[in-house]
Amino acid sequence: MVKIKRAIISVSDKTGIVDFAKQLASMGVEIISTGGTYKLLNDSGVKVAEVSDVTGFPEMLDGRVKTLHPNIHAGLLARRDNPEHMKAIKEMKIKPIDMVVVNLYPFKQTVLKEGATFDDIVENIDIGGPSMIRAAAKNYKSVAVVTDPNQYEMVIGNMIAKDGELDEKILGRLMAQAFTVTANYDAMIAAKMNPILGKDMFPSSWPQPTEKMWDLRYGENPNQKAAYYADPFTTGVTIAKSKILHGKELSYNNIIDMDKAIDIVMDFERPTAVVMKHTNPCGLASDDTIAKAFRTAYDVDPLSAFGCVIALNRTCDVETAKMIHEYFVEVVVAPDFELGALEVLKLKKNIRLVETGMPMGPQYRVREMKTKRTQGGLLVQTDEDVPIDPKNLKVVTKRAPTEEEIHSLLFAWKLAKHVMSNAVVYVRGEHAVGIGAGQMSRVDSAKIASFKANEPTQGCVMASDAFFPFRDAVDAAAQAGITAIIQPGGSIRDQESIDAANEANIAMVFTGCRVFRHS
Repeated sequence: MVKIKRAIISVSDKTGIVDFAKQLASMGVEIISTGGTYKLLNDSGVKVAEVSDVTGFPEMLDGRVKTLHPNIHAGLLARRDNPEHMKAIKEMKIKPIDMVVVNLYPFKQTVLKEGATFDDIVENIDIGGPSMIRAAAKNYKSVAVVTDPNQYEMVIGNMIAKDGELDEKILGRLMAQAFTVTANYDAMIAAKMNPILGKDMFPSSWPQPTEKMWDLRYGENPNQKAAYYADPFTTGVTIAKSKILHGKELSYNNIIDMDKAIDIVMDFERPTAVVMKHTNPCGLASDDTIAKAFRTAYDVDPLSAFGCVIALNRTCDVETAKMIHEYFVEVVVAPDFELGALEVLKLKKNIRLVETGMPMGPQYRVREMKTKRTQGGLLVQTDEDVPIDPKNLKVVTKRAPTEEEIHSLLFAWKLAKHVMSNAVVYVRGEHAVGIGAGQMSRVDSAKIASFKANEPTQGCVMASDAFFPFRDAVDAAAQAGITAIIQPGGSIRDQESIDAANEANIAMVFTGCRVFRHS
């Protein structure tokens, strides 16, 4: 237990600080403060001493040096159960400090502020605040460290209940949160500074700043707990920047499917709808209107679409909403929703409606490093999309594809790069016909694409995310009536696949790049 007799308060976010300080003062706590916080508390009638009265030094260097002094840090770090520590500070006439109330300079807000210069950003790197937080946290059994306005009510409530004291359980929770705050603060600085000054794509350690957005209903399964964290510096269209308009809480799986659905529709400029199920698209279409695109996309594989996530890259209008209302759908995500569309969709109690608030197209795509946890490690890779110029497609068969086939091949290629590998997709015009995903052999993916097709595959084109190791997948395509194929090429047996295509009068082009998606 720690009796709170003396506290230092220095906050950037002043939400609730006056009431908190008044409650501390009402319990006889001596309060020390700095700069703007001191002025606010003093003007609000709180009895407060300036930090310079404690240190014997004025604030210096435009406020860069305020609390960096032994009279502050020895008061924080002295162990109350160590007689030598207590003797040392007594001899130096240093009084213990039992509570630190600090939140840090707004580094993130400065970075995101339009027009902020590099010097502005550097000046908003806090030094004294993290130093006090870390000192107090290290000595947590003797010092309470309060780093978030959301903690004020809990701290005051416990002090009132225990006559101004805080027990070790509360102190431990505050300490753990304090180190989380400083770690994330440093991660934000490192994440921002390394691209500017370090220029190291893969630094010696991977800083990953995050902010908790939501607690989720559960993880991949109901017995697992989960939460969603956002990167504070990401721009563009993301789930984290979206608004949940209706429905129950999101689950872990909802967010995975939403993220991939958004990723897909962002590739297309025309009105486009995608139907996602278990990390794979089971329907995709572009058309003149979003309603037509949705109707076609859903009909690609209506059986698999049960309980799906839908993403639209245009406003969800009433016509589209009425069609969606006919089905069991987990989530609909769109740039926005017409009022009438919301009225229709909200008739379903549990459907989640998510508004990105931004247009969804190639120019708004987020390009950032991709990470994936492994047991005991972290994989990091670039997020690079190789654009395909029709002029650079390498025709390897006797017959070249027609202009119409090239248009469909490029659409199919965009789809294939979002399907779990091994991926084979069949496309007609600007809509999927059959999707074969995640098989251990490519020929099985080709066969599944035919099996899953809800319309004849005769006359469709085919895309494969990686090369054909054997000719069997091309033979399967020929049996399905495929007229043209797009694939990376690069197999030692490429000629066998080319021969198979020539035998079936199938046009084949190589892209020269692979879009294999393993996870």
